[in-house]
Amino acid sequence: MSKPILKLLFLAGDGIGPEITSATKSVLFAVSSICKKSLEVTDADVGFKALETSGSTIPDSVRVQVKEVDGVILGPVSHNAYPPITEGGLNPSGILRKDLDLFANIRPARVWEGVPSSSAKPFHLTIMRENLEGFYADRNMHHGTGEFMPDPNTALAFRKITRHASTRIAEASFLHAQKHGVHRVTAVHKANVMRITDGLFLECCREVAAKFPNIAYDEMLVDAAAAHLVRNPNAFGVIVTTNMFGDILSDLASELSGGLGVAGSLNLGPSYAMAQAQHGSAPDIASKGIANPISLILSLGMLLHHLGEERASKAIETAMIRTLPHSRTKDLGSTNSTEGFTNALIA
Repeated sequence: MSKPILKLLFLAGDGIGPEITSATKSVLFAVSSICKKSLEVTDADVGFKALETSGSTIPDSVRVQVKEVDGVILGPVSHNAYPPITEGGLNPSGILRKDLDLFANIRPARVWEGVPSSSAKPFHLTIMRENLEGFYADRNMHHGTGEFMPDPNTALAFRKITRHASTRIAEASFLHAQKHGVHRVTAVHKANVMRITDGLFLECCREVAAKFPNIAYDEMLVDAAAAHLVRNPNAFGVIVTTNMFGDILSDLASELSGGLGVAGSLNLGPSYAMAQAQHGSAPDIASKGIANPISLILSLGMLLHHLGEERASKAIETAMIRTLPHSRTKDLGSTNSTEGFTNALIA
């Protein structure tokens, strides 16, 4: 009897994207023999390469293709360097998050043995970031942008917070905590000054928290949360917060643990999921063979776990634990190349 098929799509992106997606693909093939499903892996272009061939950094064909697979692995993109939207310069990450309704951005941060860390003690926490509204100008309006200038000397921005989005990121956070045996969820906000928007967000979090009496729930101002992350990250289990606060705090937590290069990320929606490295495209080191592939490899592990391939996901985590003490890339204080580290991990 043939095994069911797991369809995965790789989008290499820009800069170091092709190198780290290639490494991640090699790791995927290495665990394929212990996957419950047979793998069907395809590739498509986004970013500058797609712009050259199709006139768009994310062609319509790719926007269709991502809905025909079980999971997407997106390499980093150089969207800040793209031409205007009218010339095809769309942000693939933002477009895919909206197209696929990827409302939750799940970002774990942990200290790995062998990786230099800014934290005095080991820690392991997860930041659950609402992904589709907040202060992000490309994600909070039905038509047009959430930023505008009524005159040349005034710039304004809208922040959108809805009950629907706040409730489902809160629910996802408590379910994540429950699934992973975490006993505390902290809602991070700025309701002392954003009384209406963060007030609504907290109202939704409290309503959801009441449905999970076995998980402790507390609230913290975002500035205090940043300070506490530096002082004692072990005080946190799961942090749930709005889009921009989550973006900033997850970078802080990852840097404390050893850097964005060792931090995975999963974008999750009701029907689709997308693995994505936390870091950028690093065009200054592209094609030099020194890029660190760990973030995207860990993101693949998160995707596999979500898709029911827990054994393969655990194999990647275990291999990472065994490899990092003796093999790392240059950015992590060692001398290995992208390929050398990947081969050590697979071995």
